[in-house]
Amino acid sequence: MSKLAVFGGTAAVPKHRRRVEWPLVEDDDRKAVLGALDGARLVSDTDGVNPVSDLEESWARQFGFEHCVAVSNGTAALALALAALGIGPGDEVIVPALTFIATGLAPLHQMAVPVFADVDPVTFTIDPDDIERRITPRTRAIIPVHLHGAPADMDRINEIATRHGLAVVEDAAQAPGATHRGRPVGGIGDLGTFSLQVSKNIPTCGEGGLVVTRSAELAEAVRKGRQFGEVIESGRERDYISYNLGWNYKMNALQAAFTQSQLTRFEGYERARQQNIGGFLARLSRLPGIQVPTALPDTTHAWHILRFRFDPAAFGLDGTRPQALRSALRRLLRAEGVPMSQYQLMPLPDQKVFVERLGFGSGYPWSVTGATGTIAGEGYPVTRAVIADSLTIQKRHLHPGSGDLLGLYADAFEKVWENRDAVATLAGAAS
Repeated sequence: MSKLAVFGGTAAVPKHRRRVEWPLVEDDDRKAVLGALDGARLVSDTDGVNPVSDLEESWARQFGFEHCVAVSNGTAALALALAALGIGPGDEVIVPALTFIATGLAPLHQMAVPVFADVDPVTFTIDPDDIERRITPRTRAIIPVHLHGAPADMDRINEIATRHGLAVVEDAAQAPGATHRGRPVGGIGDLGTFSLQVSKNIPTCGEGGLVVTRSAELAEAVRKGRQFGEVIESGRERDYISYNLGWNYKMNALQAAFTQSQLTRFEGYERARQQNIGGFLARLSRLPGIQVPTALPDTTHAWHILRFRFDPAAFGLDGTRPQALRSALRRLLRAEGVPMSQYQLMPLPDQKVFVERLGFGSGYPWSVTGATGTIAGEGYPVTRAVIADSLTIQKRHLHPGSGDLLGLYADAFEKVWENRDAVATLAGAAS
């Protein structure tokens, strides 16, 4: 039995193997950015074809979307999608309790109230049954999040939305390329949003976002929204008239050119990722007490983040608190060179902005609806359990050449599992 690194043994992952660059910046990316910099069309409101419109066309063609609008970031994409639907004061929007804060803030930016629903224990995406329980006469929309790259149950969500007359905005920030029953996520609801933030599977050189939709009318509303409410059309002289409320949420040419270059390599990267991650998860799935992320039947998982849940009883530590086992495994695996981390330290409704109703003015938008606000600690048992018993791996596995590194990660997991007495000791000390 190998001695654990935390007790002076040799780490399973040598230090020189631990650094992994993401995104991969190739010469083609540099040439694309310099080409855009040397061009005359650095913003999306210039007349004619420009790098931003090129990216919009390429993204739509790559994934099969009818309309695509590039914007400044993924949060802006969500806010513009809600604005295009007319979501506003007094409305409620159902969002998952386990997601990045932007999903909950987007309704607030429209003076709408986010209403939180629990998640599925396997996919970590919003639970359709809990959506049904949260619907009120004020509910106007649902934002399912394809969290970590796993598609939400869009068939059930769309059925619920149709039955109650609700709009569906897919938050696909972490899931470009994922599919649900052969359909690309983002294109299944009324609108879909993507993030191009530098950590994402398809990144830009900083921040960026996209909105996709089947509706020409909604696409036009998003275009107006990103440009001060103005109408910007090729061949039409700009009149500087705001036809409705708008913002300055434009993407610039350098961001678009970088992503366009990255997009040309996406299919090759994705094939490598699926192979590398599939082999890694297959090895870990044989270990007792660990639930590996799973691509459910009829779905394609984008594997943006790998979240692992740990079961003390199945591990052989019946009676141990999940948090104690999680803490022990995090310490031991990180010592072996596996960068295990927590992602989201609390359910979204426990965030201060929602608990204390820190919106606009005197408690708006909650005061419009008479809602009492969120109470920290209430409900969402699955979300709380997932946060208590899970750890994640982020970014390193996105590199298409990460197969050997993931093999070393698997060695580290197996080494720790061979030393379960040490795990028990550390977990007991943390209880």
